[in-house]
Amino acid sequence: MTKGIIYYTDFHLDPEIHKICLANLKEAIKGEITEIVSVSLNQPLAFGKNCMLAGERSNTMYVKQIVTALENLNTDIVFFTEHDVLYDPSHFEFTATKVNTFYYDINVWRWEYPYDRIINYKELTSLSMMSCSRVLALRHYRDRLRKIVESGWDKEDGIGKMQPKWIRVIGYEPGTKKRKIGGFSNDLSEQWRSVRPNVDIQHNKTLSNPKTRLENFTHPPTDWNEKQLIYIENFHLKEMFNLK
Repeated sequence: MTKGIIYYTDFHLDPEIHKICLANLKEAIKGEITEIVSVSLNQPLAFGKNCMLAGERSNTMYVKQIVTALENLNTDIVFFTEHDVLYDPSHFEFTATKVNTFYYDINVWRWEYPYDRIINYKELTSLSMMSCSRVLALRHYRDRLRKIVESGWDKEDGIGKMQPKWIRVIGYEPGTKKRKIGGFSNDLSEQWRSVRPNVDIQHNKTLSNPKTRLENFTHPPTDWNEKQLIYIENFHLKEMFNLK
């Protein structure tokens, strides 16, 4: 079973965060990943096989970047990776075994950057922590893009606009929200835990609304945990980002 990664960026983040996270990713994938496809917005990126798309930053473009990356990858298994996440090498040791299932690594902490505060909770699943069959992912995201365009949702999307209602309804993570409650599909999902944690950096330029405090949630999650940065022993976050 060959493993590859797709990496998508719109460069809409602090360049220092991007630089640190990309350098970390290049080290983390050594030994496990055989192919890399990156899709960047409006400017090239020297990382793996790079595809550049032109256009404006939006949820629709986000899906277009994912489809483009999957179409240019040739491995059995794909890991989705994003420009503002620190990945531990143990994340990529996982092997998705079921071709009809989306898998999520739940050993992840959200960092309320640049503060000395990280959180996680029981229901925390992120697309940036997902791995699955490449064929399954490509089918899902082609269908998702087709639905967005046919429904005209892409017209409600773009720079300077509120996060559109449709993305909140169908959700970002395949397999985690069934159609009967408004989700996009009835795909299956399962979870795994990497040996060491990953860190999802919640900064002020994320595409989706940052959720690092209970008051950010309409329906507060369970098993809420808050820690200081020092809790993440595999990443020395203050030193990495030159924070006091």
